[in-house]
Amino acid sequence: MKRPLSVWLVTVTLALSPICACRLSEPIIRVPQEHPEPLPEATAADVDMDGDMLARLASELPPSAEHGLRSALVMRRGRLVLEQYWNGYDQAAQQDLRSATKSITSLLVGIAIDQQLIRGAGEPLRSFLAPVYPADLPSFARNITLEHLLTMRSGLACNDRDAGSPGQEDKMYRERDWVRFFLALPSLGPPGEAAFYCTGGAVTLGRVIAEAGRRPVPVFAEEFLFAPLGIQGARWATFDDRRQTDTGGHLALRPRDMMRIGQLVLQRGRWGDRQLVSREWIDQSTSEHTQLDGGKSYGYLWWRTRFPHRGSQVSAVFAGGNGGQYIFVIPELELVAVFTGGNYNAKKAQRPFRLLERYVLPAVR
Repeated sequence: MKRPLSVWLVTVTLALSPICACRLSEPIIRVPQEHPEPLPEATAADVDMDGDMLARLASELPPSAEHGLRSALVMRRGRLVLEQYWNGYDQAAQQDLRSATKSITSLLVGIAIDQQLIRGAGEPLRSFLAPVYPADLPSFARNITLEHLLTMRSGLACNDRDAGSPGQEDKMYRERDWVRFFLALPSLGPPGEAAFYCTGGAVTLGRVIAEAGRRPVPVFAEEFLFAPLGIQGARWATFDDRRQTDTGGHLALRPRDMMRIGQLVLQRGRWGDRQLVSREWIDQSTSEHTQLDGGKSYGYLWWRTRFPHRGSQVSAVFAGGNGGQYIFVIPELELVAVFTGGNYNAKKAQRPFRLLERYVLPAVR
């Protein structure tokens, strides 16, 4: 079997490399690799890519403790051609996805709709949560739909980018029940108008999935998404004394698991001979519905962007999380790229965008 350009476990190099300070407070958790269907691998040339250009991605980086990356993986035409690890991480090491979790939550909402557990994105939030929370919570009096939460347009006073916002995520984390906290927020305006990045809305979608599916989110995700994809050992964070699941962040997966998620989206919801998520939902959730953070294109909990390529531009959708956690999907080039890192609250977390522009996309022939 042809091997991808990779550095999986270079024991001597890791032993001599400086240890990133972030590792001291973030222990590496490894899950055994026992995939019944491992990801197909190939050389760069097999999929019409320039292997020398891909090799430069790693060779021209500064020392690992400085660049802070933990992994970089590239797959084209369904075959893995680059796999690189740094700073003590390897194939088996899980990564906290942070807010990239939200994009997986979007997939779960789509699955629930496909199974007719939810009628559609236009379903009112109160249809699922009014039976389990006090009927006099302010948000129930408003016509907030699931689509409003998927597009960060709830109309509630929730803006994670503003420390003074009543619903800013750090305030939410101090509460026991984050969903009730979100539902009790005051209104800023009509639902569907202004868009503000709000983790509370994505967390609330998790409770909707649990109520509609009549099972905890981890059980729902395992049955209908992770197990069919061959993803093992996924770890969700919890709140409300472990009774509820954090679907706004902190899901832990291995980089190859993240690659499976990206490849599923590239294949418009199909994996092998199964349609795990409808093509319609993939298309709808990765289309632009609003703009966030100064005009950045946003779908249903998926970001959208464009990259230069050979004198033109190609469109991409991506999941993104604090520290440098990314799943990039570029349909036009049949390409998926995954990056993880420990660059929390730092500009260095944006390095994967430059690596794609400088090395990965130019490698595509």
